[in-house]
Amino acid sequence: MTDYEAIVEQATSLLAGQDDLVANAANLSSLLFHALDEVNWVGFYFRKGDELIVGPFQGRPACVAIPMGRGVCGTAAELRKVQRVPDVDAFDGHIACDGASRSEIVIPIIRNGELLGVLDLDSPVTDRFDQGDEDFLRKIAEVFVKSLG
Repeated sequence: MTDYEAIVEQATSLLAGQDDLVANAANLSSLLFHALDEVNWVGFYFRKGDELIVGPFQGRPACVAIPMGRGVCGTAAELRKVQRVPDVDAFDGHIACDGASRSEIVIPIIRNGELLGVLDLDSPVTDRFDQGDEDFLRKIAEVFVKSLG
């Protein structure tokens, strides 16, 4: 079983003293990719106007731009609400960047009321993400936002 609290502590230490968005997103995506089982993509998309543009990630090459409101990431960003999708094939409008992905969770990254982007995790396993994962990833998003100052 994954020790989520230990990963939150690692993330907090890893990002301590650094407030650069790209550097922290890069280190955090690497930490999560290597610490979590059954994930094939972990990364960030950052808001630029009406799109989300890929940021630092771990995994196969990704979609570069996602319109707000499209796919799982765009939906999470537009609604500012976590999207936990047990079967991406059943999600209307899913954007398949990696055909191996079967489930996905996307956490909006909000700072002072402003949407910065999203944290996106994909898995090759159907129904990989549960409420415990969601709660953990919300904490990770908070650690990320706090690191930015």
